[in-house]
Amino acid sequence: MTSPVLVLLDHAADGALRPSAAELVTLARPLAGDGGVLGAWVGDGPGPDALAVLAAHGVAAVHAVRPDADPALSAVTAEAVTAVLGATGAGLVLIPSTFEGKEVAAHLAASTGAGVVTDADGVQLQDGVPVASKTVLAGTWTTRCSVVGAPAVVTVKANAVPAEPVAAPREPVVVEHELTVSPAARRVELVERTERAASDRPDLSGAQVVVVGGRGTEGDFGPIEELADLLGAAVGATRVATDEGWIAKEAQIGQTGVTVTPRLYIGAGVSGAVHHRGGMQAAGTIVAVNSDPDAPIFEIADFGVVGDLFTVLPQATAELRRLLG
Repeated sequence: MTSPVLVLLDHAADGALRPSAAELVTLARPLAGDGGVLGAWVGDGPGPDALAVLAAHGVAAVHAVRPDADPALSAVTAEAVTAVLGATGAGLVLIPSTFEGKEVAAHLAASTGAGVVTDADGVQLQDGVPVASKTVLAGTWTTRCSVVGAPAVVTVKANAVPAEPVAAPREPVVVEHELTVSPAARRVELVERTERAASDRPDLSGAQVVVVGGRGTEGDFGPIEELADLLGAAVGATRVATDEGWIAKEAQIGQTGVTVTPRLYIGAGVSGAVHHRGGMQAAGTIVAVNSDPDAPIFEIADFGVVGDLFTVLPQATAELRRLLG
């Protein structure tokens, strides 16, 4: 591949880069041609802290696009990325595989004719063509998907690759763009925004460690949350747990909830129904705790404990606390 690779730099409203930015830049480096890795930043330009992170991870240039409409709307972001594509000639675009990111990818496909692969867990070049790997059908199949045309758009799951800095950081060039958004992108208006309550726990979709409770908790997530806080983990749940109102809907993992790809998944009182497995089966290491030895989750678990979660989890938490001092 001889063209540069463009990475959509996901960031918070205060300008702080989200972890996906460094991960995608790391993934992009061996795929990029002579033009290197380029970043697309939509909104007010990146600050010194963000630029320092991007320099450490080898970004050659950041294209900061300031649209005259709300960049929180996916159609607006897609038009900004389309403008950067036209200015740079990038042949591959990497986007975080969030709900918003996949909407942006769909808009890009419609406006540029790009081929799109969503929910990839890796991208490699094969004969100069980007080939993305992804699991399908609730994690039962691993596939490889190539995009033979240009540009190719791939949304990549969180934690697909660990972020790794380069040996010789170089401050990226910042190229600023002003964008007049089309009438089509203005058809949707953001009328209200409600911030989630602050939490010390990491975001569920991008967390490296996730502790999950299911029907076996019987509504008591105390042991789940205690272990999660000790590990600095996010707390997730099965559909049964959220349907029962034991925990907020945002914690639901599965085909109709959040897809997680942590390095460590701990499921307690989780049966491992197909719906749930579709959202967590790509986890690096799966630990299951369930009193039912025939629970389906044991079929995919790397480590399994047959026992009552109200006995096993407090013991595990106490031992970890002792080891951590």
